[in-house]
Amino acid sequence: MGLNSKKSPNNSLDQVDTKILRALEEDSRVSLRKLSQRVGVTTNILRNHVEILEHEGVIRGYVPIIDAAKMGYALTAIIMIQIEGGHIREVEDEIAQEDNVLSVYDITGEYDAAVFAKFRDNPSLNDFLKKLLNERFVKKTNTLVALNAVKEYSKVI
Repeated sequence: MGLNSKKSPNNSLDQVDTKILRALEEDSRVSLRKLSQRVGVTTNILRNHVEILEHEGVIRGYVPIIDAAKMGYALTAIIMIQIEGGHIREVEDEIAQEDNVLSVYDITGEYDAAVFAKFRDNPSLNDFLKKLLNERFVKKTNTLVALNAVKEYSKVI
């Protein structure tokens, strides 16, 4: 991918790409000039790397990390869902459209999907669960409520 021949363990990113990604995970608002200084390459080389990373979908966007609790969403729930076979993707896609849903995963085991979502309070979680259980192909749910977030946002690099 990158211009440097030294590859990272995943064999698609070089050292410059990795440095760029680490720096952007720390501060995605940094100027290209400052970023090129941190990475140790010229601005033109840096721009080329960033454009390639964007084009190949490694960098999918630049977004702020918002404190959900300060926005009134202090309750985090992990909802395990058992779905009738053949309808898993359909149900997951429907759930993913909800604004307060952070992520939806296909999983193995007794349940078919895991949903991570934020809620303002117990009544809003309760309303969400009742709506979910009324979905045609949802067979069963199991909800876990997070008491404390030890680590909420992950850095890939």
